[in-house]
Amino acid sequence: MAQPEGELGDARGDLGETGETGETGEGAPAAPKRRRGLRTTLLVATAAVLGVVAGTCTGYLVQADREPTKLPPLSQPVVKQAKGEVEKASAAHDHQVKTEGDLRDLLLKKPKGTQSVPNGLSSDGWLTLEDYADLWSDGTYNWENEASQEFRRSAVAQWKSGYQIVEINLVQYRQVETLAAGQGSADEVTWRSEDADTDSWSIPGTGDGMAFVHNTPDTKAGYLPMYSAEAYAWRGDIAMQVWVYDTKPVPKAKILDLAKRQAAKL
Repeated sequence: MAQPEGELGDARGDLGETGETGETGEGAPAAPKRRRGLRTTLLVATAAVLGVVAGTCTGYLVQADREPTKLPPLSQPVVKQAKGEVEKASAAHDHQVKTEGDLRDLLLKKPKGTQSVPNGLSSDGWLTLEDYADLWSDGTYNWENEASQEFRRSAVAQWKSGYQIVEINLVQYRQVETLAAGQGSADEVTWRSEDADTDSWSIPGTGDGMAFVHNTPDTKAGYLPMYSAEAYAWRGDIAMQVWVYDTKPVPKAKILDLAKRQAAKL
């Protein structure tokens, strides 16, 4: 399926600089952005060849004097062809029934009482490879890495309540040469596990999915301190990424609830 294109907003920097009121400056949050002797060898090789030739000739002479062995008769049961149309597999029996459709349908819906993020990551719910790479601090490296990992498409959902911002990203890979979704999630989990002053928990029902809460806020001159939490898991060819930003510490229950419900939709 070709990835839809749309007018895309700026990345994480814009989320921080606009805040709730759309004004910059004090009081607005700022979201943060691997050798033997030749003679001996010839003598041995010659003897081996003569032995093979002699053995082959003897075998032919012995076989020529024998009566041919009769082969058993071939038999094949007749299989009747089924009638009627074949019923399509359901989503419960075929993972691609879900994942080959509109990827945005698998995202959690914006909760009631929340607002859209001004100047958000996307105007139509899709991210191009370039825009997805720009979500990370080293955009150029990430672009090259994602391209080599057979990036296919990415769908994103965002909403805000007060200063709290939620971002959920589903990244789908072609996975012809490598199992990129699982490997990418495992890499993120490994790197986040090394962050200082960070708590982590397994995401129930996801196998090796993990959620992280960072207890130390990111700070930037002219902006309010920004706390963050994130979660990573995968299903088949889709990597799931969840982020929560707030001007106060993000509760464990918040990131785990989002991660569990989003994983369940996959």
